[in-house]
Amino acid sequence: MSWFAPPEPIATRVLFRLPPAFQHPVRSDWADANRAGVAIGSFLEGPTFGPDGTLFVVDIPHGRVFAITPSGDWRLVAAWDGWPNGLARLPNGHLLVADYRRGLLRLDPSDGSLTPVLTHVRSESFKGLNDLVLARDGTVYITDQGQTGLQDPTGRVYRLCPDGRVERLLDTGPSPNGIALDPAERHLFVAMTRACQVWRTAVTADAVLAKVNCFAHTPGGTSGPDGLAMLADGGLAIANPGHGCVWVVSPTGVPRWVLPSCAGSAVTNLAFDPADPHRLVITESETGTILEARLPVPGHPCGVAG
Repeated sequence: MSWFAPPEPIATRVLFRLPPAFQHPVRSDWADANRAGVAIGSFLEGPTFGPDGTLFVVDIPHGRVFAITPSGDWRLVAAWDGWPNGLARLPNGHLLVADYRRGLLRLDPSDGSLTPVLTHVRSESFKGLNDLVLARDGTVYITDQGQTGLQDPTGRVYRLCPDGRVERLLDTGPSPNGIALDPAERHLFVAMTRACQVWRTAVTADAVLAKVNCFAHTPGGTSGPDGLAMLADGGLAIANPGHGCVWVVSPTGVPRWVLPSCAGSAVTNLAFDPADPHRLVITESETGTILEARLPVPGHPCGVAG
């Protein structure tokens, strides 16, 4: 970011907080591996809007999905022995879930039932799925992050095609995390958390990628880019828990705005409201808080097929 003028700040505000009744501060295998063994009550991620304005979020360490009404009422949709992370909405209202433990699942929010969609590839287990995005034709792009990083740059990006074909697009990622498609669906963006980068590559008819490049490079810190959200003009909003903010860059990767968190620093994921595309909602996982901000440029409704 030091090559460019400082981005203009945009304020955030608290929209919702996880009710105390849903906070369960206990140690877990997930917390031991990812939060230095701290007993945490929740870790919210994966914000996704339903067709009626309901906001869905996951709680990773406790294997939960919540629905939040526009008025702020929270409902437990489902709980299971998994670590759900990314969400995307299907045309029928069901949710696709990228679960670190269980693979790709389909969740029916009306009754909380789960159906496995993709639990392995040619009998090989995933490293640990993280996030996903849907193309208009129903293709699903998925990041398989696991514990990869600069010490082990073998994170993967998969593509699940509508005909059931599974294609491995990338297997050299230092912690592939958030993922997004540009409005024309010609380019794919992947947050490489431990490299403090967002990679960009052309979407091809086959699974052979070429000339993958660094689209944006955030300053170093304790953590790099996490969730991504696409703007209608091709710009990109980048959640960055290492700096406690959202960076917003132009279609050419030039910094535009910075959205500092008004709560904790674990700014992990984000989504634009389809009913109000200038409204961006953000998960702040440290405090179990949902933030919101308004951007001058509207968001693009990627992540909903059909």
